[in-house]
Amino acid sequence: MLCLALEVFWGCRLHLISTVHGLPVGYALTGAKADERATLLAILETVPVEVPHGQVIMADKGYNGAWLEDELTTGGVELIRPARKGEKPRPGRQFLKPLRQTIESVFNTMKSQLDLEQHGSRTPGGLVCQVVKRLLALTAAIWHNHTTGQPVLRSLIAYDH
Repeated sequence: MLCLALEVFWGCRLHLISTVHGLPVGYALTGAKADERATLLAILETVPVEVPHGQVIMADKGYNGAWLEDELTTGGVELIRPARKGEKPRPGRQFLKPLRQTIESVFNTMKSQLDLEQHGSRTPGGLVCQVVKRLLALTAAIWHNHTTGQPVLRSLIAYDH
């Protein structure tokens, strides 16, 4: 799974956990100053299915700290993230470059094809509604592409009229 943090509007940040294909698994909409680490744990607590033991999550360097790693390890989750300055190289670093492109691609899908930056909401409740609407659209497109045997699951080109 990939853990993404995307600042999109009004000083709010969308934290998204998705599969490598971009399928949303869990999300949180927080203030820009919210602790990313606590947000990640909160998302994992609310995911409707139990996170399988041995699950790997790739995240940015903001998701750091011994207490976070302890919490995740206790839950059977391995965290792959870039090393901070002065930190010894971390396991799994060979996966960071290839998966970083996937993360940027998911960001691009949310921002451009699903117009998340031009959401048009005027209230916090409207903002939540717009974010959820786009996450549901992405989920429906991935499900449809999977069901119909399309080669690229996150492609929305067929629906981009």
